[in-house]
Amino acid sequence: MTASVSTSKPLVKVRDLRVHFPIQKGLLKRTVGHVKAVDDVSFEVYEGETFGLVGESGCGKTTTGRTLSRILRPTDGSITYTRTDGSEVDIARLEGPELKSFRRDIRMIFQDPFSSLNPRLSVLATVGQSLSAYGIAKGRKREEMVAELLEEVGLRPEYMRRYPHAFSGGERQRIGIARAIALRPRLIVADEAVSALDVSVQAQTLNLLNTLKAKHKLTYIFVAHDLSVVEYICDRVAVMYVGKLVELGSRDQVFQTPLHPYTEALMSAVPQPDPSLRAGLKRVRLGGEIADPANPPSGCYFHPRCRYATDRCKTERPQLRDMGNGHSSACHYAGELNLAGAFGRATPATVQP
Repeated sequence: MTASVSTSKPLVKVRDLRVHFPIQKGLLKRTVGHVKAVDDVSFEVYEGETFGLVGESGCGKTTTGRTLSRILRPTDGSITYTRTDGSEVDIARLEGPELKSFRRDIRMIFQDPFSSLNPRLSVLATVGQSLSAYGIAKGRKREEMVAELLEEVGLRPEYMRRYPHAFSGGERQRIGIARAIALRPRLIVADEAVSALDVSVQAQTLNLLNTLKAKHKLTYIFVAHDLSVVEYICDRVAVMYVGKLVELGSRDQVFQTPLHPYTEALMSAVPQPDPSLRAGLKRVRLGGEIADPANPPSGCYFHPRCRYATDRCKTERPQLRDMGNGHSSACHYAGELNLAGAFGRATPATVQP
């Protein structure tokens, strides 16, 4: 069971975030368009919660996470971070020494435990690199701190002299987690942190993340496509489609009473562990292809694949609106459709044009 949100004050407020990548052609590399990887996204992350970002591959969830940690520079919008003293700063505008100082508070766990570690650096150098860079510890003191970090993530301290090739995938990810918590951050962006691991190792890693969260009072932004994992670890969930936020709510709201047809399709893909109930479930199968973020359709981006779409959906772009109790949806007919949750099929509603 995940921890509840510990405070009503947001740790991070994202407003109108956009990340557009230029499309360049020709010898002169002229810009002929843009890939709208993240397009006008707004949400808040509260201190002490695990906030999930979900969606299909290419929906913009990883780009959003990397922008929040300032690995990527946003094209537009603001990312307001609340410091420990209560003051606020827009980290989207930080540069130089100010940005380096901020990186102590927000760290990242990467998806691939094999490519995220430098094969030429020992575990001591990998985990202790940030301790040296920020002047926290050097020499013997750094070794002692790295040993403590390895013990926290379930690895033996003597492993610090080894190199990444000597470890399994799960152990490499634990090294990545140790590196992420080395500076005692307040927020960790976990980008598909368990997707490359075996199922049994996934469970161990998720339990480790929950243990570290409670011990160090961490806040997580958990980027994932595996909804079973999201249901286990997240407090609130945001659903993205082609760079836009289409639904936002608590874990139970999104999984049990979705308000957007795309979320309904995602929920129908969640495996049902009970064979006696599995036979009665019908999968929502989406037709067509995911919209091109460089040339998205008019109106609602999801309308070419939506079985509830009307003429209004083809011309008018829906806005994310609160439908009550913090549950928001970017659908013209949110609240009117009888959508099914993760383990139950509802009778499809008919929307009149």
